[in-house]
Amino acid sequence: MPDLPIDNEHAPLYSLGQVAEMLQVQHAFLRRLDQHDVIRPSRSNGGQRRYSRHDIVIVRHVSRMAEEGMTLIAIRRILELEQEVAALRRQLDEARARLGEQG
Repeated sequence: MPDLPIDNEHAPLYSLGQVAEMLQVQHAFLRRLDQHDVIRPSRSNGGQRRYSRHDIVIVRHVSRMAEEGMTLIAIRRILELEQEVAALRRQLDEARARLGEQG
């Protein structure tokens, strides 16, 4: 049986309105996140924003930071640093695995 789009956490399935309702945030907040390159949702053929489950997790994380008083510029930088840390952790895990294979 083939995978369904709902099985893919990166499939852009949810509209701006659906995400706003799920996370109890304003539509304008989601638009600002896009305008400030904090999160870039996919676009439908008609140009409407479409969010994946992965995007929604990030928006929820961003929303919490914004509630704590952080600016969108600071939040964007935090997200960049979190991605860098995750990439470094993957590299470290790979290096440890290679060393383990050699030992």
